Amino acid sequence: MTDRPHHRPMTPGAGFFDDIVGGDDPALISEAADRAASLLVRGAREAGDAEVAERLLHLADTEGIEAIAEVWSGSPADSLAGCLWRLYLLRSWVYADPVGVAREFEAGRVRAQVARVVAGVADPPGPDELRAMADDVLRGIARSDFADVLLRASAFARVVATGRASLPGSSAAEVQRMLVLAEQLEAAGHAEMRHRLL
Repeated sequence: MTDRPHHRPMTPGAGFFDDIVGGDDPALISEAADRAASLLVRGAREAGDAEVAERLLHLADTEGIEAIAEVWSGSPADSLAGCLWRLYLLRSWVYADPVGVAREFEAGRVRAQVARVVAGVADPPGPDELRAMADDVLRGIARSDFADVLLRASAFARVVATGRASLPGSSAAEVQRMLVLAEQLEAAGHAEMRHRLL
């Protein structure tokens, strides 16, 4: 034991915390992300305007996927913000590698028949058809039920995950990542359906 007497810890005053420099408050960022996502999804659907659908579609193009990531990427997968992040990420990936995506989708569509039908990709699924499907999914935010949008994107990701698993050169981590994305979108779609019924 030590001869040093025990001291109560010092309690800092309010000024102590004011002097600490840090990043933005995560709670405020999360709240802003959720509010923006809610306005985007609910407002776009209420507007029912083709111009709004086109602006939604090109949001990542005009603002940059990095700007969207800064706001939404840390949101839970089952939140509106988290869903939008995953949808824009999926579209960006399809546009970045349409040939690779088409190859993976083609490999998976035979083994995932139901998901292939739900995804709604034209046959045969070439790069142009996959870009059109990704665009159509995002336009669906304004034109159709959000649950349907999420389930369609989930089905697409599931077909791609199945295709990746069957192709040589794909790692287990790459397959797992796409499968997790599919499961997150599917769970969010079912949650959105339950919310709609309440």
